[in-house]
Amino acid sequence: MRSFTEFDPQQRYIMLQICVADKNEKTRDFLALLDTGAPATEFSDDVLQYLGFLESTNQQVTLQHGMQTQKYGQTVLPHVEICSHSIKNLKVYVSHFEKSWGIDALIGLDFFRQLRVTIDYKAGQIITEPYEE
Repeated sequence: MRSFTEFDPQQRYIMLQICVADKNEKTRDFLALLDTGAPATEFSDDVLQYLGFLESTNQQVTLQHGMQTQKYGQTVLPHVEICSHSIKNLKVYVSHFEKSWGIDALIGLDFFRQLRVTIDYKAGQIITEPYEE
């Protein structure tokens, strides 16, 4: 099924509301940045701890010079909804994000590989649909 997700083309980045099921299968909404240059989806360690997929963020993680995020692990999220499409068992990186960035996740190319994605800047829409089987 084709889906249309609106975004503000006047903003510097494409920001999306996404939905993720926690360890108890209760869905939670988060703010994610769509990043066409990121090879994989990343979630902040704080969010993953909140969802119950990460024991503790007591680990001292610092951003290395010149890096946007600091990946330091992986986990599998059983249910993620992005642009109205359900994705099961999505492998994501555990990353440290600075709180000042104001995002919970970064959606990478693994999302684009699962769906046909068109970004229409003039209309301010992301058009997504499954590939034909």
